[in-house]
Amino acid sequence: MLLAGCGGGQDSLQPHSTQSNQIRWLWWGMLIVAGIVFFGAVGMLALAWLRKGDKGLPALGPREGLTNGLVVVFGIVVPVVVLVALFIVANLVVIKTTQAPAKGSTQMSIDVTGKQWFWVVSYDGTPAVTANEIHIPVRTRVRINVRSGDVIHSFWVPELNRKIDTINGQTNSELLYASRPGRYRGQCAEFCGLQHAHMGMVVVAEPMARFRAWLANMAKPAPAPAGGAAAQGQRLFMANQCASCHQIRGTQAQGQIGPDLTHLASRSTLAALTIANTPRELAAWIANPQAIKPGNKMPDLGLSRSQIAAIVSYLEGLK
Repeated sequence: MLLAGCGGGQDSLQPHSTQSNQIRWLWWGMLIVAGIVFFGAVGMLALAWLRKGDKGLPALGPREGLTNGLVVVFGIVVPVVVLVALFIVANLVVIKTTQAPAKGSTQMSIDVTGKQWFWVVSYDGTPAVTANEIHIPVRTRVRINVRSGDVIHSFWVPELNRKIDTINGQTNSELLYASRPGRYRGQCAEFCGLQHAHMGMVVVAEPMARFRAWLANMAKPAPAPAGGAAAQGQRLFMANQCASCHQIRGTQAQGQIGPDLTHLASRSTLAALTIANTPRELAAWIANPQAIKPGNKMPDLGLSRSQIAAIVSYLEGLK
């Protein structure tokens, strides 16, 4: 049970932004004062146990005065002081720092929609749409606007900021800021169905020049297949249900049920960080998606191995 929380690359105590740093110090403060109160209570229980053999109710003496003093200090004074202090720090410092930035106060804005079970990511002012991988320029204030396409989800990248709920019909916002380049794993933090645990995302913070090059490529329509197996794969993709569920900008595929696949090959993972984006894993996903992520909306289309290989060849060219 103790080791179960050690994996996943998500750690609120390893901050990479001012917001997550404030949350870390609040957590340590709460742990310290809770420890003091806890061990004070344990001390009083130990004292009571040591005195369990005392008989009668003698007049109040030095020992009774000490005991009553401990009860007053650890039962009334310390909890009141601690709760008031935490309330002030949490409301006047931490919440103020981590709350959504005012519109127009950030350099850019990104829209993120949670669906069962993946994240749709679009960049305001551009046609760029991707899924599960959110690229941002490092040391840049970015406003994230989150929504839901079905049930309540919760957007959480613990190394960058606090949790924020995605609610159908409502837009919530928060600030994303990374102090240094890196990949910061996030997760849906609100139970949303069978594959809630496999609804991850990653924030990629990179230098501004690299980010601009990435965004310019994402804004382009999908490249045409070079020919051969890739061209055959495109025809199969358009002729089957794939094109009804997925969008590939620049083609007839305009589905909105599944993730946008316009630049699928540029992503490092598939199925919201469930598996790596390799030709072998992609083929296994197309062949039997329910075996990898039970309950997702992608059906088994009954394609042959050669048909799957052709579709994989096409999708591998979408960079």
